Amino acid sequence: MEKYEREIREAKFAELMNKHFAASAIPKGIHCLSLRLTDEYSSNAHARRQLPSPELLPLLSNNSYYHFVVSTDNILAASVVVTSAVQSFLKPEKMVFHVITDKKTYAGMHSWFALNPVSPAIVDVKGVHQFDWLTRENVPVLEAVENHNVIRNYYHGNHIAGANLSETTPRTFASKLQARSPKYISLLNHLRIYLPELFPSLDKVVFLDDDVVVQRDLSLLWEVDLGGKVNGAVETCKGEDEWVMSKRFRNYFNFSHPLIAKNLNPDECAWAYGMNIFDLGAWRKTNIRDTYHAWLKENLKSNLTMWKLGTLPPALIAFKGHVQAIDPSWHMLGLGYQNKTNIESVKRAAVIHYNGQSKPWLQIGFEHLRPFWTKYVNYSNDFIRNCHILE
Repeated sequence: MEKYEREIREAKFAELMNKHFAASAIPKGIHCLSLRLTDEYSSNAHARRQLPSPELLPLLSNNSYYHFVVSTDNILAASVVVTSAVQSFLKPEKMVFHVITDKKTYAGMHSWFALNPVSPAIVDVKGVHQFDWLTRENVPVLEAVENHNVIRNYYHGNHIAGANLSETTPRTFASKLQARSPKYISLLNHLRIYLPELFPSLDKVVFLDDDVVVQRDLSLLWEVDLGGKVNGAVETCKGEDEWVMSKRFRNYFNFSHPLIAKNLNPDECAWAYGMNIFDLGAWRKTNIRDTYHAWLKENLKSNLTMWKLGTLPPALIAFKGHVQAIDPSWHMLGLGYQNKTNIESVKRAAVIHYNGQSKPWLQIGFEHLRPFWTKYVNYSNDFIRNCHILE
């Protein structure tokens, strides 16, 4: 019996490792889509046409329009976010999407939106290399993060080495693996902390992660009273779903570290990234960015002993006192790691978020939750058909 129990336990850890690799890898179809669209950019003038057309350029900084920001290197995911938001919006002709991607994906992303316009909405595609503000002087911490050896080994190295599997539970091991996703050190993931500088003319924006689907008209978010605060977000410490909605600061920070224990309250309620309404005017009057950088530096100095997981912990500190809780129905979380998600709740939510490993474009995505995402994929598109991205 002991032998069988040991084998079952080992099999569980092996399954978690395989799932981690499946979640971190890029599916062939999505890689193919990026390559074919990049090739199209070099050979097809229509794929290179200016986005948006010259007469619409002034609208990119017009505050009477609804501005959305999406930062991603996943073309298929970006298309679903934009398409679902446009189809759910009452006045799509008043929407402006600012899609930000990295240098390697820029040509493919531009091709997609040039060849597949979502009119009457406006789409602007930019690579991080096209923002004058994003220099090494302005983001020194992020360059340090990407080049720091300890960090590179932590996110790209052997994830089993040094892990004492006999003294950890599968659930703890799973959360540690998720914290080691290489996406957490990418500039695209940290980009949201620079929104006031990247969009100096805009007053308000809604920032959407690339693993969300929009199901309701989001224009009403602009009418939510933020009470002078910067960040309208859904809190994640109370709700019916205890697995997804039970996150407090203690879940993200190491409170045995003296700096954390001194400055933070373990019982403070956390909030979610993924669908946030940001008041950029109010943000520019704060020191949120400098606070974010200062805490990132401290965590680097302490060899990542203050927190491990991604961009949310430094944001939880930097936005302290600047967050306005909004109604939970605006943003439903957990579709990427919660198999028991209530389908009726999914249908009612304004934005559903596949945060977690089981993304809907991966084979490990949950089958019963996938259709909410796939219904916004155009499977008759030649590029999608030729890359065998299957419904």
